[in-house]
Amino acid sequence: MGISRRDTLGFALVGSVAAATARAAPAVKGTSMQSAGDPALVISTWDFGAAANAAAYSTWKAGGTLIDAVEAGARVPEADVTNHSVGLGGYPDRDGHVTLDAIIMDDRGHAGAVAALEGYVHAISVARRVMERTPHTMLVGEGAAQFAREQGFTAQNLLTPEAEAGWREWLKKAEYKPVANIENQRGSALDHDTIGILARSPDGRLAGACTTSGMAFKLRGRVGDSPQAGCGLLVEPGVGAASATGVGEEVTRIAGAARVVGSMRMGLSAMAACREAIEHIVKLRGDAVKDAQVAFIAIDKDGRVGAFAIQPGFTYAVTDATGRTVVHPAGSLRTA
Repeated sequence: MGISRRDTLGFALVGSVAAATARAAPAVKGTSMQSAGDPALVISTWDFGAAANAAAYSTWKAGGTLIDAVEAGARVPEADVTNHSVGLGGYPDRDGHVTLDAIIMDDRGHAGAVAALEGYVHAISVARRVMERTPHTMLVGEGAAQFAREQGFTAQNLLTPEAEAGWREWLKKAEYKPVANIENQRGSALDHDTIGILARSPDGRLAGACTTSGMAFKLRGRVGDSPQAGCGLLVEPGVGAASATGVGEEVTRIAGAARVVGSMRMGLSAMAACREAIEHIVKLRGDAVKDAQVAFIAIDKDGRVGAFAIQPGFTYAVTDATGRTVVHPAGSLRTA
């Protein structure tokens, strides 16, 4: 796959440096607009993206590549048992199986993804191996798990006692209704989301990652937008990168990340491109998304960022090249 020596050395940094998040400046609350003149290094979805950004920043400062950085960032919520929408501790499908989806991309046409992966915490790292060590872009289900085993990843039970208790409580009525912005309300029984993380180096290179345990109590075998290139994530050299969060089916219907990047290619700002995609979903789907949350984040080739959502309450974390992180509220079509 043409992986450089720097890539190889950087991969070794991910495990050791990801924990060193204290070297990045603490996150602060900010307005919905990025400070002028401060190109972003990393942008990610939700409040919990601040910790992911810190790991990404630390990895990059230690000499890692952008791929190393976004992988390290994505691994943080994957290992957080209090986050019920990503990785370990994620809520299971309605049959009690925790299944993970993830994708990682750079701006050289490299991409790797896994979907419906069971038994391995760091789906993003398995996705990276798919990118680097196979001729494919996605592996799914048991095939993805077999590949993870062959690559030396350690299997474990991802269903934590708390997540199992939430599932058993849900089984009493077995009703499903996504709750908007549940990602910022830890411990709810209907977490259903994603972390998307995008990075741009000062010389304009780009990379991105997206990882999730998907909708809580979904039908077995369901795969959302997150691991699909052009839906949950897209990175394009010389243009920018975008990622999605929220109800994945709505993102998939419009190839959301590809639409955002395409709009930037045609001259829209990152902010305007995110808004255009949201407006298109609402126009297309009408009352079907009246109560649903979908949001996009984007970063352009110059480090300018954007984010927009259907419903208020979506937040995103932005880190600049000094390590300063600000958590912003995103604009939205609906009002509180």
